Amino acid sequence: ANMVLADEVNRAPPKTQAALLEVMQERQVTIEGTTYVMQAPFVVVATQNPIELEGTYPLPEAQLDRFMLRVRVGYPEPEEERRILAQRGARQREQIDLKAEITAEQLLQLQSAVELVHTSEAIEAYIVSLTAATREHPHVQVGASPRGSLALYQLTRAFAMVQGRDFVLPDDVKAMAVPALAHRLLLKPELWVCGVQAEQVIQDIMDRIEVPKAELPSEFAG
Repeated sequence: ANMVLADEVNRAPPKTQAALLEVMQERQVTIEGTTYVMQAPFVVVATQNPIELEGTYPLPEAQLDRFMLRVRVGYPEPEEERRILAQRGARQREQIDLKAEITAEQLLQLQSAVELVHTSEAIEAYIVSLTAATREHPHVQVGASPRGSLALYQLTRAFAMVQGRDFVLPDDVKAMAVPALAHRLLLKPELWVCGVQAEQVIQDIMDRIEVPKAELPSEFAG
């Protein structure tokens, strides 16, 4: 499979989570002593229900660190929810027909295109500063590893490409910092009682770290 969807992954027992960790890290899975290599592209998408925690197995930090980003879905806006109802009425059945919007080959081409997006030394230093600050923040017990810097680096390049640019701006880093870094932080236990969340810590760090000036590549500078 090119994509694996692990629905409510925190309900999977530790042995299953360990197998998922192997395939995410090594791009291969071992079943009864036989190793199977995943075909490219290979993507793992997982969901967690943050409310019902009974009977769940929290993902270890090492496994959370393998996910490039985390997005909190939340509730839809009223207009979006109205469209959900309208689409359900038009379908006249529960089943949803899905169609592919992109081929595996096209996805590989997009991944290759991201590698051509330029980042300046100032942007790279900004990314490292944000990640390093998570390790020194007073609310954080364990900060983001270099894997977090790499994830933020790649996400900002992809975000810039989606915006139609082949170079990264500081705003791209700021847009991707929370999704790339928040799930990698282990906050001090007493903060959970106060309702402090990792997203707030990342935002606080961005407010404190100086943002570099936007530098256009020489071919764009006038």
